[in-house]
Amino acid sequence: MYKAALFDLDGVLVDSEGIYSEFWKKAAEEYGIGIPNFEQVIKGSTLEQILGTYFPDPGKRSKVVAQLVEQERDMQYRLFDGVTEFLDRLKAKNVPMIIVTSSNSAKMEHLFGQLPDFRQYFAGVLVDKDVTHSKPDPEGYLKAAGRLGVAPADCIVFEDSLNGVKAGIAAGAKVIALSTTNAPERLTPLTSTVFPTLAEVDPDLWF
Repeated sequence: MYKAALFDLDGVLVDSEGIYSEFWKKAAEEYGIGIPNFEQVIKGSTLEQILGTYFPDPGKRSKVVAQLVEQERDMQYRLFDGVTEFLDRLKAKNVPMIIVTSSNSAKMEHLFGQLPDFRQYFAGVLVDKDVTHSKPDPEGYLKAAGRLGVAPADCIVFEDSLNGVKAGIAAGAKVIALSTTNAPERLTPLTSTVFPTLAEVDPDLWF
């Protein structure tokens, strides 16, 4: 049985991945990035890394940031069905939980403002500034396990993106992938444990 749960945010707990995918798809078209499926390529990367790699021009970078800030300011965050029930069951088992996200602190405060009861489930949140290397690098998940005082091998990582799954595996954790963003056949080459959403995961089998 595993001792801790490490969660990605968008596409795992919060149903917002489609909004971000559409945003980055439009940005790639508007600014002529020229990379097929750009919105998929960057999943799991921090905003700083996306901007530094794909928007080197300061003018374009400023415009993209302004557009994203406006997008997130107006965004309404919604938990996937079954998330609260899943977290309640882990909490009842005294399983420590932490969020590992490429989002920034401002977004997290906005989210917690909309969902005030959500924060209490987690021992902490790792955001973009907490890591030097974003997913698929395992740094975030290794730091999360360290904060909880649990070996990575005793943790389950819950992810939806390919880069996130790779990060969890590289950290040495058990990875459960959710096919909210990618089709199951894209995830199964990386991990055989794939579910549609957290609602289909039975905590008693793992914790």
